[in-house]
Amino acid sequence: MDTIETQGISLPRLGLGTYRMQGTVCREAVESALALGYRHIDTAEMYANEDAVGAALAAAGVPRQELHVTTKVWPENLAPDAIRRAFDTSLRKLRLDFVDLYLVHWPVKGMNLPAALETLMALKEQGRTRAIGVANFTVALLKQAVEEIKAPIACNQIEYHVMLDQSEVMRYMAARAIPLVAYCPLAQGRAASDETLIAIGRKHNAGAAQVALKWLLDQKGVAAIPKAARKESQQANLDALKLQLDDEDRKLIAALPKDKRFVNPGFAPDWD
Repeated sequence: MDTIETQGISLPRLGLGTYRMQGTVCREAVESALALGYRHIDTAEMYANEDAVGAALAAAGVPRQELHVTTKVWPENLAPDAIRRAFDTSLRKLRLDFVDLYLVHWPVKGMNLPAALETLMALKEQGRTRAIGVANFTVALLKQAVEEIKAPIACNQIEYHVMLDQSEVMRYMAARAIPLVAYCPLAQGRAASDETLIAIGRKHNAGAAQVALKWLLDQKGVAAIPKAARKESQQANLDALKLQLDDEDRKLIAALPKDKRFVNPGFAPDWD
C-alpha cells in the first residue's frame, strides 16, 4: 500500500478508523482489516476502544514493524502530567511498547500548547511514540505549533471529504510538508448517496463511496481513515485504490458544494 513519509515514519495512505466501534465489534473489525491487508489502525483515548484494538493487534500476529498505530490524547488531559498518565494507559490497553503516532485530539481554549507539545516531544525522544502530531488544528494553531514551538508535526488529522473545502489549511500544510489525515472521508455515509458520485461510479463500475475515497487519496499528502466495521466495506475501501478517475470526474466533483461539516463538538472553541 502507498505510504506518506513524514517525520521519520511511513504513514499508510489508507487506514481503518475505529470511532464509535467498541468491544467485540471493534476487535473483530480490526482483526478483519488486518487480515485483508490494512496496516494503519486509528484509535483514541476518547473512543474507549483501545483495549479492543490491542486485543485484535495481539491476536492478528502481524509483525510490529509492519503496523502503524495512531492514538490521541483527549483535551481534559493536556497538562503534562495528565498526558503522561493518559499515554501510559493507552499503551497498556493497546498492549504495545510504543505507538507510531500520538496526537493532540482537539485544541481547547486556555490550553498550554507549548507544554503539551513539549511533553509529546519528550515521549518521542524516549522512543515511546515514533512521531507526534495534532488533530482539528487551524492554520493559526499549526503556525504556533510549527513556527513558534518548533514541534515536529507529522500530520494534522481533520474532517475532509468531497463536501467540505479545506483548501486554506491544506495550503499551509503543503508548504510545510505536513500530511492531512482525513477523518469522515465518506461524509459520514452521505457520499454513497450523492447523485454525482453515483454517476461517476457507474462509469467506472464502482460505488459512489469508492469514488469519494479515491478522490481524496489521489491528492498529494492526503491519507484517509474511513470507519468500516464490515469486511465487505473494508474490502470496498481497499478496492477504491484501483479506481482511475479522469479530469472530467474531478471537474464534476470540484463543482459539488463544499460547505458541509459534520463534526463540530460543542466544546470545540471558535478560533476565528
